[in-house]
Amino acid sequence: MIILLMGVSGSGKSAVGIKLAEVLGWNFYDADDFHPQTNIDKMGLGVPLTDSDRWPWLGILAGLIRNAQDHMIVGCSALKQSYRDILVARNSNVRIVYLKGDFEIIKLRLEAREGHFLKAAMLASQFNDLEPPTDAITVSIDGTLDEIVNQIRLELHQI
Repeated sequence: MIILLMGVSGSGKSAVGIKLAEVLGWNFYDADDFHPQTNIDKMGLGVPLTDSDRWPWLGILAGLIRNAQDHMIVGCSALKQSYRDILVARNSNVRIVYLKGDFEIIKLRLEAREGHFLKAAMLASQFNDLEPPTDAITVSIDGTLDEIVNQIRLELHQI
């Protein structure tokens, strides 16, 4: 199984993905690590990415998922359905988990975060681009990290 952990920046994809991977004994891949430097530089300047900026990055991630030899978790914003279609590519082994949260809570998280290229000022553009999935496990980020991970595990066992 491959878990595509999605949500806007600041929703907890990395923290949840790392903890879930630890609990399950799986590998975790953070999509941010696959961005080309030009995308990182652009976001660091507070400029939202366009679809044309994202296509090559999504292609790399789709290859990672397509060529997976074992269980894994990929943390990726995957904001639009078209992005998720590229990443999943009708792969029946992929389960999408949407980390859903309130704008104000996530904004506070981003403002407190240090060392990340995406700034809190860009959060509005992420919410504007977000097309909430209809085919995903939706988990609220209101709980503790352990509660979120346990909720995901519970939901995955119901599939």
